[in-house]
Amino acid sequence: MSVAHVKAGSPVRGRRAEGIGLPGIEDELRKQNDRFSAAVENMSHGLCMFDADERMIICNGNYISIFCLNAEIVQPGIRFFDILQHSVDIGVASHSAEELYAIRKPYIDRAKPSTYEETLSDGRIINISHRPLASGGWVSIYEDITEQRRAEQELKEQHRRFDAALANMSQGLLMYDADGRLIVRNERFLELYQVTPADFPLGMSHRDALEQLVRLGIFAEIDIDSEISKTAACLQAGEVRSTYRHLADGRTLLVVRQPMSGGGWVATFDDVTERRRVEERMTHLAHHDTLTNLPNRSMFRERLDQALGEATDLAIFSLDLDRFKAVNDTWGHPAGDWLLKCVAERLQRCLRNETDVVARFGGDEFVIIQFNPKGAGDAEKLAKRIVDIIGKPFRDKSRDMHVGISVGIALFPNDGRDADTLLKNADMALYRAKSEGRNVYRFFEPGMDAMVRARRALETDLEAALRRREFELDFQPIMNIASGEIVGAEALMRWHSPARGLVPPDDFIPVAEEIGLIVPLGEWALRKACTVAAGWPHGLRIAVNVSAVQIKSGTFARSVISALAFSGVTADRLELEITETVLMDESDTVLKTLRQLRDLGVRIALDDFGIGYSSLGYLRRFPVDKIKIDRSFIRDIDNRDTAAIVRTVIGLGAQLGTTVTAEGVETEAQLEFLRKEGCVEAQGYLIGIPSKAADIACLLESRAAIRQSG
Repeated sequence: MSVAHVKAGSPVRGRRAEGIGLPGIEDELRKQNDRFSAAVENMSHGLCMFDADERMIICNGNYISIFCLNAEIVQPGIRFFDILQHSVDIGVASHSAEELYAIRKPYIDRAKPSTYEETLSDGRIINISHRPLASGGWVSIYEDITEQRRAEQELKEQHRRFDAALANMSQGLLMYDADGRLIVRNERFLELYQVTPADFPLGMSHRDALEQLVRLGIFAEIDIDSEISKTAACLQAGEVRSTYRHLADGRTLLVVRQPMSGGGWVATFDDVTERRRVEERMTHLAHHDTLTNLPNRSMFRERLDQALGEATDLAIFSLDLDRFKAVNDTWGHPAGDWLLKCVAERLQRCLRNETDVVARFGGDEFVIIQFNPKGAGDAEKLAKRIVDIIGKPFRDKSRDMHVGISVGIALFPNDGRDADTLLKNADMALYRAKSEGRNVYRFFEPGMDAMVRARRALETDLEAALRRREFELDFQPIMNIASGEIVGAEALMRWHSPARGLVPPDDFIPVAEEIGLIVPLGEWALRKACTVAAGWPHGLRIAVNVSAVQIKSGTFARSVISALAFSGVTADRLELEITETVLMDESDTVLKTLRQLRDLGVRIALDDFGIGYSSLGYLRRFPVDKIKIDRSFIRDIDNRDTAAIVRTVIGLGAQLGTTVTAEGVETEAQLEFLRKEGCVEAQGYLIGIPSKAADIACLLESRAAIRQSG
């Protein structure tokens, strides 16, 4: 709407017109009106002026636009109420004309400047500035402040969220402005440091805050100047600075300082005490053995590589416990773990100082680095000390555990200049020590690797032998001494190697046990022996040697039942020969398996009786069907003491109702002694040599025929 439409009789006040003719005055008025119109039309706000009769004098285009009014209707002279009604009619107003007029009327009547807001039906918010005129009437300025209010509301919501975030943060927070003055502080910060708002008022400087933390005894003495300069340097570079702060009460806080784009920075404080403990624990576990708390292989290797880099003289000790398996088998793994911890403690006491390192590689394997030994003599002194201290009994719960230790030693630089070579040579020296009687120490010597290579080759050939069917069974007859009749035979395993020839069982059975091959090998022998015995005369028994490893495998009972079912041999014809090491394992698996088999009718024989540690005690724990006297006693039976032992065992068997079999009977004199003492059975070269399956079958059949004809 052109502001030139001015109500008649309402001229714009002009300059003094004296001396100007009428045409000049009119021209000046026109110019002023043009200027006024241009000024009003170019206002950023809406404008509307009313006279004392509440009729509109002028309005600008923004006024029409703000209220979406019809410019043809809203003309000079229109009543204020009619404008309100028009806004209602077009749906802009959010109230009736009467309600709107009632709201505005008090402002008009007071004739005082006032400001109020009106919300339109479309949600827009209009700020109305009411100014009375001296001649009556008023002028109103209208501003659409919808976006401003929305922005203010958003800002208010941001402040609310910010306050809520500050109040609910798990971290403490301080915010500093560009001048290094504290402008924000949350409650969590006060909780973490156990201080009050008065201790850290807003406006205090970074230096003041650090000095206060020291003064309150929260921080130990720190270099405040250094802290401030480091923070300033990081902020200037736009970098985040993180530090761990250890408090006087033992807690650890992670402090992170983040620069802000407009200057200043935010510092967050996080209690990471437990996390740091876990991290330290994880780091410790990554480098230490969980059972003994000794350094593990990884940490040992780091220390060794570091020592080699410093080129100092070193002695590397490779250690392995002797008879440790017997402890595990006798008293179980908890006792074995206890023993390993005790061994670790004793080994640490053997070291000369804190520089030397003892580590556990796993199982019963330990390794030691001795720093700066004065030649082989120093290393030998340590080795002797280790063998002596570990050889002393370990007492636990009123029981003594006896183990020994074998030690292999390699010296740097003579026996190797890198970690792998030194460890390998120490292991070879250890292997020599174990092969020469155990509980001894040996220094590495050139050529020892030949023994290790020979062992590795034996393991490789042994693994291939089962696949190639290089194993056979021989059978040695067992005779009832009183009747002279053959009552059965023992299956003896033989290895015919194409490259090695006939390998003695004592050479390959222990190796098969160590590498786990004894389980499939034993299953084959059991099934083969039962299959052969199925062709023998009825009633003859078959004896099969069984390893402790087989019984502890958990599948042994099923293997026995399967072999019997496959062959058709009845359970009472099968005799399983076990050694004392089987009974030394008091685990549920072993005893349950043996009882299960015995309940089926399978006979259990205790082989090599008398050469173990506690033979009589094992007989009490698990009653067996047969005792086999070891051949070493029969060979030395002419000795009075040995004869007394044999006589005692035979008497013990009679008292227990247990069959006694003497092994290694080779002379008539030995057989006659056994007959007089009442020994039940005999086995040995005098009775019959180990023979092939076909030969033993012929022998048994001929004996059976003789017995029937007799």
